[in-house]
Order: sequence, then structure tokens, then C-alpha cells
Amino acid sequence: MTRAAAILQSEHYFDEGGFIADLARRVAIKTESQNPARRAELLAYLEQEMRPSLERDGFRCTLLANPLGKGGPFLFAERMEDAALPTVFTYGHGDVIRGQEEQWRAGLDPWVLTREGDRLYGRGSADNKGQHTINLGALGAVLQTRGRLGFNVKLLIETGEETGSPGLKQVCEQNKERLAADVLIASDGPRLQPARATIYLGTRGALNFDLSVDLRAGGHHSGNWGGLLRNPGIVLAHAIASITDANGAIRVPEWRPDSLTPPVRAALADLVVEGGADGPGIDADWGEPGLTPAERVFGWCSFEVLAFVTGNPDKPVNAIPPRASAHCQLRYVVGVDPADIVPALRRHLDRSGYALVRLTPARDGFFAATRLDPDHPWVKWTAASIERTVGAKPAILPNLGGSLPNDVFADVLGLPTVWIPHSYAACSQHAPNEHLLAPVAREALAIMAGIFWDLGEAGSPPR
Repeated sequence: MTRAAAILQSEHYFDEGGFIADLARRVAIKTESQNPARRAELLAYLEQEMRPSLERDGFRCTLLANPLGKGGPFLFAERMEDAALPTVFTYGHGDVIRGQEEQWRAGLDPWVLTREGDRLYGRGSADNKGQHTINLGALGAVLQTRGRLGFNVKLLIETGEETGSPGLKQVCEQNKERLAADVLIASDGPRLQPARATIYLGTRGALNFDLSVDLRAGGHHSGNWGGLLRNPGIVLAHAIASITDANGAIRVPEWRPDSLTPPVRAALADLVVEGGADGPGIDADWGEPGLTPAERVFGWCSFEVLAFVTGNPDKPVNAIPPRASAHCQLRYVVGVDPADIVPALRRHLDRSGYALVRLTPARDGFFAATRLDPDHPWVKWTAASIERTVGAKPAILPNLGGSLPNDVFADVLGLPTVWIPHSYAACSQHAPNEHLLAPVAREALAIMAGIFWDLGEAGSPPR
């Protein structure tokens, strides 16, 4: 009954096919939360797949309806061994984006887990079915080895993360006492590099908005009216160009954070951003000058134009279009006031002479920024456990570059949040051919088994 035995048990779970069998069943359930016709599948994932698996490991499960009356249900599971022991809150989401079946390459089906070399293909393999399957498999390995965990676990699985987690905040507010714990330890998102274990402590926020210029009722012949009528595409292009310089450095003062502190810089100092063989090359001269790539994506804000339309791109005609629009996004970090993001841009556009540009916040696409201090005791404890397992220090990101509903756990439940991702940046998680790397999954099982073993020993951070 040793730590090494628990880790070995987790590796056997992978090597002997248990992990792949569990993940294959879960991938086969078509839990597309963006498809209203899949509500039965979302419920089946929780009730027919996850509940029996958790109950076999001694969890007590409760299905929670969505308080908003829309969006998918939630499964709450808990294994309480002793109220005096530490309690870990963990999370996963069983929903996936649309399968995009027709776009997967020949020989692959999003709903059939397929192994090719080191890759496990299937929708949800990386986001997020594979990741919570790893964590539950590691919990099972500790239980089989020690006969108990030595700590308590509370688990929440949602089925609406890919549609903005509707109802998650309300569920946590309504069940705050029931969900109380000492720390969140969960998994989603990518490692910094495929071969380097990673911890992240929060997420960048995201706010989407639309910019538009609507000048007249219809188009007008460019030969007869060119040079006489404002072109809305040109006006909007210049307005967008005023938001950053030519290399993407942000010019809106309120969007430039003051939170790139010495502890954050120290955590990012030795990090190399790299997406693996299939990842894009980094543009070294893009973004805020004077910052490293890690500081630009994890410690700073980025403004993106996600779509830009004027006229009819599919069938252009010789006419000055009446209208232009762009869908944009700000990824922001702690230190930027989310309530002032849109007003600050409005002030900037007006100062810059673009009062004609209409600014409309999107109804969807908002996440708050969160960040746990890299010097927090739970961060140091988790990093030491991982290093003990793999023999190398993990990368520690003050926050992920992407966005998750981590503010619900950090702000509503008041938890220190420690995320340990098991995927990598080039996994195609929202695209055809989504996959999980088998060597990373096997190592992640060992890492999580080590963490869960250590949680049952003396010496975890004070409650």
C-alpha cells in the first residue's frame, strides 16, 4: 500500500485497456449541447454513464435540474469519508461541440474512439470527457490501492459548458453550502507544451462585442458615387485599426492591465509557448512589445477581430455597400475592469473620431477573469506532488490564455482553484479530428494518482 503502487495501478488502467474502454463509451454518446435535439443524450451521459461509474466507487449521486429552465442538467456526486478530512471539489463537463461529421478525415468518426499511433481520436476525447475520465480513473487507482481515499471528494459535471455554462452560477449559488470544499482540483484545456506537466490558476476573461457602421438604405454604383459617399468598410477598418497599433499592441488605456506583478512574471519566466508539431508558429513581433510570448498570452490582454463583413463577399458587385460589421473579442486578465471594457472602447472611438461606429456587447461570450496567486500554498503543494511523480517541475501559469467559468468556483464558492490540464494546444478540440495524446493521458493518470495519494497523507495545506 504505497504511492508507487497507486501510480502503477493507474498505469495498468491505461495499459490494459480500461481507460480506452471507458472513454470509448463516453465518446459514443452524442452530447452536443449546441444541438437542441440532444437533450436526451445529455441526460443519458449523466444518468446512464457517469452515475453507475461513480456509484461503483462509493459516490452518492444527485441529478440537479438547471435553475434557468434551459441548458443541460448537472450531476453532483460526493464521497464523504470524514468531515475532519480535507475536501476536494472537482469538475468536468460532459457536453461537446457539434460533431462536424462530414469534415473529419477518411477513417475517422467523431462518435467512435479511434487510436492511431499516439493519438486517440473522438469528439470529447480532449474536451472534456478524456480529462475527467483521467481524474476519475486516478481516484479509482488510489481507492483500489489504499481501500479509501483519505480525503473527501465533491464532483460537479455539467452539460452546457460549450454553450456558456447556463445555470452553473445559479446551481453553485443555490448549493453553496453543499458544495463547500477546501480547494478545486480539476482538468480542462491544454498543457503549455505536450511533454510538460502544467498547472494553471485561473483564466483570462473574454468579452465579445459587435462593431458596425450603417450609413444608408442600399448600395450605390461605385462609378457614379465613388469618391462622394463614405464607404462603411473603410470607416470601420480605420476604427478597428485605432484599437491596436499595426503589430497588435493595445491602444485603449483601460485595456492595459497593471497586474503583471513580480510573482506573475516569476511564474512565467521559464515558460516556452509551443503547440507541438501541428501548432502554428508564433509571430515574434506581434502584440505588446517588451513582453515574452508567455507574458503576452498569460499575463496580458489581446484584442481579436473574429469576423468582418461588408458588401457581399461571395458575390461582389460594383457598388459602395451601405453597411459594414465586425464581431470582435477582448481576452483580458485580472487588473482590467470588466464593467468598463465596452465604455472604455466607446470613449476611445469617440476620441478618435469614430462616433459613426456603433458598439454593441454580444449577448453571449462573456467570462470573467480569475487568477490565484502563484505563491498560494495549494499551488506549491500541487507542484511538489507533480514533481515527485514525473521528476521535473511543472509549468505554472497564473491563468490560462483561454476562458472557462472558473469565476463561479473562485468567486461564488470561494475556492482556491488549481487546474491540471491533460490536453495540448493542437488537439483540434473545437474542430474536426479532435484527439487526445495517449502518452500524455498515461502520464496524467500517474500525476493525478500521485496527487490523490498525497491528499490522503499528512501534510496537505491547512484547511
